[in-house]
Amino acid sequence: MKYNIIPVTSFRQNCSLIWCEHTRQAALVDPGGDEGIIKEAVIQKGVTLSHILLTHGHLDHVGGAAKLAAYYQVPIWGPEQEDAFWLDILPKQSQMFGLEKCTPLMPTRWLEDGDEVKIGEMSLKVLHCPGHTPGHIVFINTKARLALVGDVLFNGGVGRSDFPRSDHQALIKTIRTKLFPQGDDIEFIPGHGRISSFGYERQTNPFLHGPLSPR
Repeated sequence: MKYNIIPVTSFRQNCSLIWCEHTRQAALVDPGGDEGIIKEAVIQKGVTLSHILLTHGHLDHVGGAAKLAAYYQVPIWGPEQEDAFWLDILPKQSQMFGLEKCTPLMPTRWLEDGDEVKIGEMSLKVLHCPGHTPGHIVFINTKARLALVGDVLFNGGVGRSDFPRSDHQALIKTIRTKLFPQGDDIEFIPGHGRISSFGYERQTNPFLHGPLSPR
């Protein structure tokens, strides 16, 4: 599995172009905007796009998805269906964040925990990881030991939990019980910022130390 990180929008969101090195089939993960920059990256890598994958429904991760799907004639898969309300209010999100107006989006396929996504000979495991948003998912290529985690986990931080239907306790629990058991050696591309590994964050991330608060 090969990848290229493409920072987009004023939020410097990490759109990831991933591809199978044998077939050159590729997917865009979280194309939040700046479609021209993303198209140029696809051309430069000489790959054939087959999917657009979304980790969750926030505008900075999905803002360019519909236009790119139409341009490349490819399906949009993800997030999990609990994020439908975020996709329904994309025009409101556009106004809220001062970004280009984005119309409501309906993915070709909702993804669920345990699903598998095939891109060429490359396989991505889907984990439902709620907390930042209720329908947030994570993609893991266990062979390459690489995860695309959206806004669940960051280098030295975790996702915000002050949005509608966010849940901080669920977020911390899902990191500890669903991500970390995948292995300390797994590196991850976060939705913003620098790459890290599950092992490094497990040992050093200050947001993940101490017991969970009682409900």
